[in-house]
Amino acid sequence: MVELSIFERMEHGALGQKFDFNSVFEQIKWNQDGLTPVITQDHQTKDVLMMAWVNRDALIETLQTKQVCYWSRSRKCLWRKGESSGHRQYLKDARLDCDGDSLLFLVNQIGPACHTQRPNCFYLGLDIDQVEILTQPII
Repeated sequence: MVELSIFERMEHGALGQKFDFNSVFEQIKWNQDGLTPVITQDHQTKDVLMMAWVNRDALIETLQTKQVCYWSRSRKCLWRKGESSGHRQYLKDARLDCDGDSLLFLVNQIGPACHTQRPNCFYLGLDIDQVEILTQPII
């Protein structure tokens, strides 16, 4: 008999059933750079704030401290959201998708989420013939 993967077992799991964190953590699908994508959403409004990347250390730190930490691909180091701007994100809930290749952080966002000072990073509306700026910076 073929043993089911942890994600296949969870797929067939019952509401409220619990699984060992380490068993699941070891099966997260990290890319060739040791990263997995995370979508960050406001826990109250459900607005999507941003998309970023985490590595193992960033995910563990976020879960332990409840202050969101990402991996900065440009700086090649851990990036604690808001450490320079003060616009921090505090974790309310973390979720893993059904096949272990992306995460969702539900956060309490302090200040704007985007480095452009806009409420979120998704302020550019796309159409077939134009791109439109949809939100103003928060001043």
